[in-house]
Amino acid sequence: MMAQVVRAQGGMVVAPHHLAAEAGCSVLREGGNAVEAMIAASATIMVAYPHMNALGGDNFWLISKGGGRPIGIDAAGPAAGFADTGFYRDAGQEEIPSRGPLAALTVAGVVSGWQEALNISADWGGKMPLDRLLEAAVNHARDGVAAPHTLHANAAGKRGELEDVPGFAEVFLPGGAPVAEGAQFKQPRVAATLERLAEADLDDFYRGDLARSMAQDLKAAGSPLRLDDFEAHNALRVEPLSVGLRQACVYNMPPPTQGLASLMILGIFERLGIEMSDGFDYVHALVESAKQAFLVRDAHITDPTYMDVDPADFLAGAALDERANAIDSKTALPWPQEAKPGDTVWLGAIDAAGNAVSFIQSIYWEFGSGLVLPESGVLWQNRGSSFSLDDTAVNVLKPGRRPFHTIQPALALFSDGRVMLYGTMGGEGQPQTQSVIYTRYALFGQDLAQAINNPRWLLGRTWGAETANLRIESRFAPDVIKALRAAGHDLEVVGAYDEVMGHAGALVRHPDGSIEGASDPRCDGAAVGF
Repeated sequence: MMAQVVRAQGGMVVAPHHLAAEAGCSVLREGGNAVEAMIAASATIMVAYPHMNALGGDNFWLISKGGGRPIGIDAAGPAAGFADTGFYRDAGQEEIPSRGPLAALTVAGVVSGWQEALNISADWGGKMPLDRLLEAAVNHARDGVAAPHTLHANAAGKRGELEDVPGFAEVFLPGGAPVAEGAQFKQPRVAATLERLAEADLDDFYRGDLARSMAQDLKAAGSPLRLDDFEAHNALRVEPLSVGLRQACVYNMPPPTQGLASLMILGIFERLGIEMSDGFDYVHALVESAKQAFLVRDAHITDPTYMDVDPADFLAGAALDERANAIDSKTALPWPQEAKPGDTVWLGAIDAAGNAVSFIQSIYWEFGSGLVLPESGVLWQNRGSSFSLDDTAVNVLKPGRRPFHTIQPALALFSDGRVMLYGTMGGEGQPQTQSVIYTRYALFGQDLAQAINNPRWLLGRTWGAETANLRIESRFAPDVIKALRAAGHDLEVVGAYDEVMGHAGALVRHPDGSIEGASDPRCDGAAVGF
């Protein structure tokens, strides 16, 4: 089980399922640009990995034209107009449920993200018709895909909490049993919904017949979402956050994502003077850098409309110095603090012109709310369950407020002209795995396959798990594991290639136009180029 570096000249797409990478690359081969390729890959990965993302979720984009400073797209759906603390207390809830119709309380932003990205593509001269971009996804949804192991495992593992949610069992427990690994998994209603979008245009999802159908089904199920919420939604074009490092300027998404934490980890780590990767000093320094970043994240990050601090201030040199100085090089800071779960998919695309897209898409926990709408077949996210009903909380629920997002794509522009895209799924693990991939590649000379394949760790929660300790893959040297325990880390040794570590991927475009990529052996992914 090893990641492999794939090399190409014409273009490349990397995704955690090979069908999505192939769908995106086919668009590139036909002359489509990186944005168009990403929409094809985004739609296809929803069909191939429906337990991790769906039309009822959100996405975020970093888009670089020819290696220039990226543009951000925030396609996070806000809370429903009816979704306030009183709505849930009147329903007898002391906290927002994580599953079921009451967990389906935020607008799905995915399709709005596609639309805003297509607006950028049009400015570049992109002309690929929408039905072509959605073609692979439609075909796979109608004809079926071989159900991956992770779909079967999650359907089995989450059956107890989801089988009574409207629509879930019909799709994911066919015949009363979890969809079998390798079974031909068909989603005819999703195919029809995608065909409807290709025919009527993407706006139909928010202001057309499809929007009216979904709003009616959501209301009937007991969700607070209404048609007005759909009609008011559009994706936002935003300025990414960035941190200047020795070799590159690294970009990530602003709040309400935890992109700030990803950038802080890199800025703090660079100040610690670590000289070798994958030993005790390296792992300890990155774990402790993550703790410092998470303390800031948990205290401040929410919908930026409600923030009273500028996140960029935490990326200033003096602020990063202060955080680095707070780290003890031999002793672990006591943990855990609040943990942020979540599941998602990360994908990357680079075209022949050097246009690059770092992209992430999610329904929050595996299967999101579990609610599958009867007419459209859309599986709805539970991102809004991250809100609090405590009026004093940083992320208190308010109508129209956007929830905190664990998901965030990364993009690095190197001073020598290289462009690097990288990311992963995994809640708390996302910023940690991003820091591992970047530092192994940029600072310690590992190729992309080594950076992704080599053993990883995760501090905190992911995949809806309750544990928040430091989990570490068993392939680390025994003396490293022993030293981490001696430093006070609450350590749990897990499998050699444990899926809890996420599904990572990365692409790099070099100044001569050559592209290299790699996908995580912990998933069903691929880097596909030509």
